[in-house]
Amino acid sequence: MPAKLIMLPSKTFEQTRLIKIPAHYDGHEAFRHTTGLIAGVEEENPNCTWDDIAEELEAHGFTVVDYIMGPELD
Repeated sequence: MPAKLIMLPSKTFEQTRLIKIPAHYDGHEAFRHTTGLIAGVEEENPNCTWDDIAEELEAHGFTVVDYIMGPELD
């Protein structure tokens, strides 16, 4: 079964993140759950960092994936 991934976009490419979704989530459910987790971290700590968010996502079964940004397509 292929991995399901979700891109967390940013205004800068360097801060864009790629996350592997646990197998039991469908796409819409994963979107809603990651949104809620991120909002919870930011609400609890307005000065949070990416590491704080990544830790919370990983605690709920999501996996941060290293990737290389490819060339821009037309």
